Amino acid sequence: MSFINICRDNTDPFYRYKMPALQSKTEGRGNGIKTLIGNLSEVARALGRPPAYVIKYFGYELGAQTSIDDANDRYLVNGAHDTNELQDSLDGFINKFVLCGSCKNPETEIQVKGKDNLERDCKACGKISPIEPKHKLYSYIVKNPPASKKGKKAATATANVVGGGKSISDIAQDSNGGVDGELGDGDEDDDILAKKFNKEAAALETVVVKDEDWSVDMSEEAVAARARELEGLNLNETQSKFNELGEWLLQESEDSKDDLPSDVEIYKKISELDIIDQAETVQVLAQVLFDEDIVNQIDAHSGLLTKLINGQEEFEKALLGGLERFLGLEKPDLIPKVPAILHILYDKEIISEEVIIAWGSKVSKKYVAKDISKKVRKASKSFIKWLEEAEEESDEE
Repeated sequence: MSFINICRDNTDPFYRYKMPALQSKTEGRGNGIKTLIGNLSEVARALGRPPAYVIKYFGYELGAQTSIDDANDRYLVNGAHDTNELQDSLDGFINKFVLCGSCKNPETEIQVKGKDNLERDCKACGKISPIEPKHKLYSYIVKNPPASKKGKKAATATANVVGGGKSISDIAQDSNGGVDGELGDGDEDDDILAKKFNKEAAALETVVVKDEDWSVDMSEEAVAARARELEGLNLNETQSKFNELGEWLLQESEDSKDDLPSDVEIYKKISELDIIDQAETVQVLAQVLFDEDIVNQIDAHSGLLTKLINGQEEFEKALLGGLERFLGLEKPDLIPKVPAILHILYDKEIISEEVIIAWGSKVSKKYVAKDISKKVRKASKSFIKWLEEAEEESDEE
């Protein structure tokens, strides 16, 4: 799964606040057709709002009835609705009920003041902005206010949403600071840093932001160069290509009774979609190519993966991120196989020793929730230790 800017008007790829793109599919037929939004809960968590608010907003905007099943994580809108239509509607919800009216930052919390007055309390700039009362969702929120958060930090929109969809405050409240006290944790101070950065951003014209894994050149020349590179690029179109690749592989697997297309056919499909040079491509492959026999399957697909990654660190990280999502969210029973998986990736020279050690040494919430990231990395400890000892012996020699 890839991510898009919460405020889609901002096309800067380094924009701090991101969310998963909506994923929807139609169910039923005739008068009983409905649209299921499969990842609504993750999107809602990224926005810091209950899923019910978002699905109700869709219903009001599209003039359709909605169905809410929190227990089974199923949210439906009556009728057939295109994903792009729903994403455009979500933009309206974000503008009206999420973004701060002053700084346009999504780190806000809805508060009910008095009898029926709704306000957005911004945790970034400190301003309180009213919510327009004319929309039908306004009345629904008044009758179903957000859960009280006394004694807890207020939830804020995530600065870099991942598969788990946890917010900065959710992560900050996690009392376990690492795995067995050995893994470093680069996310503990995210809530404090986010507030500091955003307050500085309100007073300054430019802010240099240090990313979790690499620094970004924010000089005027570098920003201008990135702007030229992005000119004419349709991010939504690119996202749909990744979805198309994943759906194609899954469909081909179903049609041929679990036999995936050959590496040549997969590479040809990636070429047709024009996403060979996108790191997200290997992230998608990591989530759809494998099953319980993942170690042997990595060996079988090593040629394809090596050709796509081609020694590029960003691609190596994307592959590890995709595997982290596959193991942590879809196949948790395979987590004990992490050492064997890393060994085959290392042995086949798909991922470098340096990237594997760096990945295993620090918990990250970039692709999955933090607790899942800890489990996966904890399972990798034996192989990471072996790599580090081998490196030490090599240095001594």
